[in-house]
Amino acid sequence: MHLQPLDWLIVAASLLLCFVPALFFGKRAGKSTSEFFVSGRSVPWWLAGLSMVATTFSSDTPNLVTDIVRRQGVAGNWCWWAFTLTGVATVFFYARMWRRSEVMTDLEFYEIRYSGKAASVVRGFRALYLGLFFNCVIIATVNMAACKIANILFGMPRWQTLLFVGVLNVAFAAHSGLWGVLVIDMIQFFLKMTAVIAAAYFAVKQVGGLGVLVEKLSAPMPAPEGGGMIHYLNILPDFTSNWDLAIAVFVMPLAVQWWATWYPGAEPGGGSFIAQRMLASKSEKDSLGAVLFFNLAHYVLRPWPWILVGLCSLIVYPKLSDIQAAFPSLDPALMGHDIAYPAMLKFLPTGFIGLMVGGLIAANSSTILTLLNWGSSYLVHDFYQRFIRKGAPEKHYVLAGRVGTVLLFLASSATVFLMESAKDSFDIILQVGAGTGLLYLLRWFWWRINAWCEVVAMISSFGVSLGFLVLRKVWGIEFGTHHALLITIGITTVCWVATAYLGPPTARPTLLAFYRKVLPFGPGWRRIRREAGISDAEAAATHENIPLALLGWSAGCATIWSSLFAVGNFLYGRHAQAGLLLAVFIGSGLVLIRAINRLWTGART
Repeated sequence: MHLQPLDWLIVAASLLLCFVPALFFGKRAGKSTSEFFVSGRSVPWWLAGLSMVATTFSSDTPNLVTDIVRRQGVAGNWCWWAFTLTGVATVFFYARMWRRSEVMTDLEFYEIRYSGKAASVVRGFRALYLGLFFNCVIIATVNMAACKIANILFGMPRWQTLLFVGVLNVAFAAHSGLWGVLVIDMIQFFLKMTAVIAAAYFAVKQVGGLGVLVEKLSAPMPAPEGGGMIHYLNILPDFTSNWDLAIAVFVMPLAVQWWATWYPGAEPGGGSFIAQRMLASKSEKDSLGAVLFFNLAHYVLRPWPWILVGLCSLIVYPKLSDIQAAFPSLDPALMGHDIAYPAMLKFLPTGFIGLMVGGLIAANSSTILTLLNWGSSYLVHDFYQRFIRKGAPEKHYVLAGRVGTVLLFLASSATVFLMESAKDSFDIILQVGAGTGLLYLLRWFWWRINAWCEVVAMISSFGVSLGFLVLRKVWGIEFGTHHALLITIGITTVCWVATAYLGPPTARPTLLAFYRKVLPFGPGWRRIRREAGISDAEAAATHENIPLALLGWSAGCATIWSSLFAVGNFLYGRHAQAGLLLAVFIGSGLVLIRAINRLWTGART
């Protein structure tokens, strides 16, 4: 693909618009680790929410959704749509408690919730495990998508793409801290949405319009790699002809995956960069509002432009060999269904090509900038400052954060060469984090959970995942993804629940201090509440109540899903179904607003 002068002008303007404002935050970010990692806890809800959305909208996300659509149809997206349950639960059950904790990172939480050496061990271990290992996998996944896009659009090899995105992202992440990341995210969100809507418009135009698209894909079609027929347009999977697929993409995500697995951006109870934004919010109200806005935008505004491009690619490139024929210079090592998204960009006219290139750079940067800052916060605040170099000046830790940013990117760049597709990485991360999600949900509501539960859960989850890998590589024994997930969840849950009863309990002074600071609610804290001298009636008068939270959670999920599917049915031309879903959206939305208003009045400013 050759960019015309107008395209290059738009790309340059996009980069200047996104990155120049961040230059003005370097001095502020350098004042302290609080400014560098949590923006001095003064971020308004709308900026924190926009940043969450922009971060999860990375350069690999359109590729991932296209891969899912081509292999499993639109219904395959339930593997991440199910995380709506997780995200809305964070709004109503966890956002305010995170903000009350006043920790700088979600790993610091361990040493206010648990006691003894185990609390320190789990904090230090997860700082390296998540900040380095896990973060490298996530960053590599995003950059691998950038490599595929750059290779198919411009013929660039991996090292050139990594060099470009590395210089751009590392420089700004190290210079401007979280404030710069937030401002860049805000601008990039609107740029990216404009670009992907344009891509969807021209992809649909290429196949003859929405009517032609729906007509050609309404009947079941053979999967690109074989393995049966797929109803590509269906929002729900076909339970009659492909039961295994229905279990994998719908039953498992809704019944188990959303609460049992740990995935960055959709952590049970909140965590990683989502927790970072909640902790950076200037009040409990802003923390709650940011997470609510994030979930609405994440699931309602973004998916359909990607889905439309994925559906159009099935008509233009029914098989992978068709993509290879259209792009003969494409590196075979990068070939996969996820590359169909950048392949569809060849139909963009002059000007829009530049907009898309600028949007893809923005998509890559918004995610990488956040992951570098978030990962660096773990390595510096939760490991280096906590265990290696205590009591140094703040400027020393800010410098360490900047050095850590560079080292993180270098390590993740090496990991890029070990990966094949965004979907494979998605599955790996889900598998490794399987079984730990229930623990992260309940540790806020059950005093008996202790630090050793966290250690046992991580070890058992990783050990079982490693066992499946050995079985497949050495003996050729392979389990289906959902079977492996269920086994891992079952073993991990049994291990950590047993540890909660048999392991050493958290020290009473720590539990009492945690309760008074965070004010967790529910029957799981009744014993500690009484020891703290607070009656159940007093707690009910000052805390959230479970029925209201459950009502808001249910209404929030209904609001998101009904609006998401109303948009889809409208695009399909199914106006009766779209109207019915619109009515559900209005009704559930009114209940959601009422629940939010009641929580809002009780939130601290």
